[in-house]
Amino acid sequence: MLRIWGRLTSINVQKVVWCADESGVAFERIDVGGTFGGLDTPQFLALNPNRKIPAIEDGDVVLWESNVIVRYLAARHAAGTLYPGSPAERGRVDQWMDWQQTELGRAMTDAFMQLVRTPEPERDMRRVEASVRATEPMLAILDHHLAARAFVAGDRFTMGDIPVGLQVHRWLGLPLERTPRPHVEAWYARLRQRAGAQRVLSLPVR
Repeated sequence: MLRIWGRLTSINVQKVVWCADESGVAFERIDVGGTFGGLDTPQFLALNPNRKIPAIEDGDVVLWESNVIVRYLAARHAAGTLYPGSPAERGRVDQWMDWQQTELGRAMTDAFMQLVRTPEPERDMRRVEASVRATEPMLAILDHHLAARAFVAGDRFTMGDIPVGLQVHRWLGLPLERTPRPHVEAWYARLRQRAGAQRVLSLPVR
């Protein structure tokens, strides 16, 4: 059975869990990281020497890096659906998955860390404001893109919607004023209706 290592409050673990649920793969999840600790144990270091979550064991296959794991699970268990067969479509999927990591996620980090993970008396609101200024143009890009299509790679749900969808879930859960993004919000509502998304998109942002 597939084993997923990592606490479910991690956005990167949520990606893997959502992909497994969408793929219909049975799995066991082990809480490590954050308040659970366990990242310095010999058992976990043998899986991921970077001491970060998630990591998976799938038979003899051991992988880390969340988007890599999503690609692996989709290719193995949902080829042609979550994992597109067309190189052009798969390129569009990969484009948005990498954008989530290199652009949207990075822009949003300070707002999330200050508003969710930092006690209120210790928050640096200047960092929040800078993060919001960096994030809003990213959401404008996504909103413009989704005006002409139902999902990030076209007219059907793929693995590309998982990382971006979770990042938007985090953004919409932050206690701050946001510019309305009607196409992003409509797409997010479609994601929330998916059975495979229920385990993660029902979680509060924390």
